[in-house]
Amino acid sequence: MTADVMTADTPLPKPRRDWGAALKALRRLLRDKEDTRQVFEIMRALTGDAMNANYRRLYTTPRGGRIAYQRVELARKLMDDAWLDTFPEGSVGAAYRHFIRSQQISADGLAEVSRETGGEIDTPHPVAWMARRTRDVHDVWHVLTGYGRDGLGEACLVAFSYPQTRSLGWALIALGAISRTRGGRYPYAKAIWQGYQRGKKARWLLGEDYEALFAEPLDQARQRLGITPPTVYDSIPPEARDIVASPTSAGAPLPAAA
Repeated sequence: MTADVMTADTPLPKPRRDWGAALKALRRLLRDKEDTRQVFEIMRALTGDAMNANYRRLYTTPRGGRIAYQRVELARKLMDDAWLDTFPEGSVGAAYRHFIRSQQISADGLAEVSRETGGEIDTPHPVAWMARRTRDVHDVWHVLTGYGRDGLGEACLVAFSYPQTRSLGWALIALGAISRTRGGRYPYAKAIWQGYQRGKKARWLLGEDYEALFAEPLDQARQRLGITPPTVYDSIPPEARDIVASPTSAGAPLPAAA
């Protein structure tokens, strides 16, 4: 099965990290937090071989082999209102449904933004599929972690995402966000650092069966996945959480590049 899953007409080229391009994009992002395109530029510049490594990790896990073989396009599922409406209150699916509808966002909006910088993310290749999968679960991770879409919440989730994906773009954006918090009244940097620690301690979320996960009670799922409460983030008043740059403030989740 593994050999079949890995088959492709032409292997995707291994991306080379471009720190110069990443730093330029970060500076532009910090000047204008609405410029979501720069997030994709950073991820394309620094993702390197992370998606290939994550795909290989996926198909060597007990249920990951099936997930890798089936290669469900999560964006399509997450855009299916009829499917989302089947989940009972208190479930992960219901929490996600409420999150995206209250925020007026969608997985399709993210996909559109991710195409603006080019790349191979829509290529019919298993590693590109892994990149799309990583991109499409961003708002699900918002729900699981308890981080909002305010600037601080996004920065904390970026930090959480780094140990989960090992993509250096997440780390650079988190450090950039921390640089904007110096001299702040609240423990912003501590909240972002806790995001990293939470991501490191949690189970590997890219290996989850999201269709099954959506049916689980939210609290039970968080406990099973080892996702601890965001205590530092929660201690900061909601009205004070937009002090840091919000890399996804344009309405689309942070992406992963192929």
